[in-house]
Amino acid sequence: MGEIVGAGLVAHVPTIVLPEAERRRLNEGKEISLVPGLERLRAEVLDELGPDTIVVFDTHWFTTVEFVVASHDRRSGRYTSDELPRGMSGVAYDFRGDRELALAIAAEADAIPDCWVTAIDDPYLPVHYPTINLLPFLQRDERWVPLSVCQTAEPVDFLTVGECLARAVEHLDRRVVLLASGAMSHTFWSLRELRHHEASDPVHLRSAEAAAADRRILDSWAAGDHAAVIDGMPSYAAFKPEGRFGHYLMMVGALGGRDCRAVGRRFSDYESSIGTAQVHVWFDRPAGGWTGRG
Repeated sequence: MGEIVGAGLVAHVPTIVLPEAERRRLNEGKEISLVPGLERLRAEVLDELGPDTIVVFDTHWFTTVEFVVASHDRRSGRYTSDELPRGMSGVAYDFRGDRELALAIAAEADAIPDCWVTAIDDPYLPVHYPTINLLPFLQRDERWVPLSVCQTAEPVDFLTVGECLARAVEHLDRRVVLLASGAMSHTFWSLRELRHHEASDPVHLRSAEAAAADRRILDSWAAGDHAAVIDGMPSYAAFKPEGRFGHYLMMVGALGGRDCRAVGRRFSDYESSIGTAQVHVWFDRPAGGWTGRG
């Protein structure tokens, strides 16, 4: 019987894979906290947990009529970002997939009305940098499984896909970690303004109202109150969380949804990236299980 052994919301911004000198140049001479945060996450959490498989909810992999889970045995190649080829160009990647788990997630979805997940192993299926940018910091020999964010989905759809994932894991012999790879509020400064807002200090976030909404969620996570976050999604949507916050909602759906009691602990500061809100928050599995009920 498998289990989800840990989960986290992590930032994937292009800045993390720039050379340190360039990161410091953009950040008033200081290192951004996201880079040492990922290094600590690997050393202090993932190395201790020893997961077999890492599932990444990838906020740049937009699908429309269904969710898609990558079911390749292995992915390798070179990645150049169409968004930012100046900073992410010809990046080599090589990671094992987990076909059995991907197929099991899709099979669980098939049994649920109004839930659509397709497992795809097309060798030409693109990869995206919310997955690729994490690899230099977090990859060892685990299997990695990217899962898309459906751009037409509502919160209930994301939560349901998370539930399917949890059932799939239960039926397999796996130790699984979930990574919700994406931002919180997510509105950029305009092109003619953004170069004045490249530092990570939260004063550069797009609006004080967005920052206040993010901090309410961070407070709820610190209290293990995921129900408050889920119930507050209609109002939080006004601040355009990345990927409709589907990365978080799928993650928490797999951890028990509104009943999840996992407390979030920070592995970075709450930072700005040209107006968007970035942070690493880790959720340890409570002693009584994700919902506190054993």
